[in-house]
Amino acid sequence: MADIYNKSKRSHIMAKISGKETKPEILVRKFLYRKGFRYRKNDKRLPGKPDVVLPRYQTAIFVHGCFWHGHRCKAGKLPETRKEFWTKKIEDTKIRDKKNQKELKHLGWKIIIVWQCELKNKAIRETKLLELINEISN
Repeated sequence: MADIYNKSKRSHIMAKISGKETKPEILVRKFLYRKGFRYRKNDKRLPGKPDVVLPRYQTAIFVHGCFWHGHRCKAGKLPETRKEFWTKKIEDTKIRDKKNQKELKHLGWKIIIVWQCELKNKAIRETKLLELINEISN
């Protein structure tokens, strides 16, 4: 399917997408706060600036958008237009993610990835967030 916007309009739309304060991140943070966890947001001192950092538990949580981080789900599907560009962009992101996770593990941090698709459906979200508490505590 061809893009419905011209190149400059698409560029303008894409430029407005922010990597911080996304709805999935806010959902995870509010849940953790309600459960008594205190955290730091986007800590620049750590590789990859994790979305949520729980220093007390030596845990870094990344809330990944399925499209931007190449998750194998419906939302992670690449667009039909400019496939080569998007494939390279997403692969570079995945490489960067692995490098940052490796550095964090080397520093003794536990890493938890929460995918955007795990937070869309209310029933799945509740299960995932409860699993998150277990992962943090263990």
